[in-house]
Amino acid sequence: MAGRASRREAERFLLEGRIEVNGVRVSELGTRVVPGRDRVVLDGDEIRVDAEPRWVVLHKPAGVLTTRRDPRGRRTVYDVLPPELGNLRYLGRLDRDTEGLLIFSNQGDVIHGLLHPSREIEREYLAWVVGVPTERTLERLEEGIELGDGPARATRAALVGREDDRSVVELVLTEGRKREVRRLLDAVGHRVVRLLRIRFGPLRLGALPPGAWRALTRNEIDVLLALAGRG
Repeated sequence: MAGRASRREAERFLLEGRIEVNGVRVSELGTRVVPGRDRVVLDGDEIRVDAEPRWVVLHKPAGVLTTRRDPRGRRTVYDVLPPELGNLRYLGRLDRDTEGLLIFSNQGDVIHGLLHPSREIEREYLAWVVGVPTERTLERLEEGIELGDGPARATRAALVGREDDRSVVELVLTEGRKREVRRLLDAVGHRVVRLLRIRFGPLRLGALPPGAWRALTRNEIDVLLALAGRG
């Protein structure tokens, strides 16, 4: 909830003995704390949880990493966001070269719920590709393609633009596997030259320019809570 670690990272920090609770070093998985009562310290820094839930959406620019910090010093989404939003966690990832909608929040349990495969929340993309896919190619994307980590498919694939030897394909998926859109299109012979996520569930990127962010409305937050099973 404080945005300092994912659940998996928190477990690793515990096992490495890097966490103290009320002055005592703890290493047992499942250790329980009460926000506002127990004092939790990671590597000497006290972890604080915001009292109010916060949700924002960022238009992630191309060339920016979706990670909290990069050992090679490359620019991350937290360099794009203002410092006061640095405690928020991102919901899913966009690879370095992918642009578009990225959600951040301090409600880690809701993020976890939204990412669970059983929710099958739609992600919509525009992909600029080399070549022009045929109707049969679009049908194959909807029927499913075998990738290295199992079958994958788009729930919708449509040609929405053409320019010389390139085209724009709209794809809707219900999972967020690593580089899935790029791998799907590569598998049918159309290399992606630009990729933009324009929607996650009910949230749309709209006219938000690259590098800009906005807070979600109360109605948008309530819809996400309902999708995560917490509404």
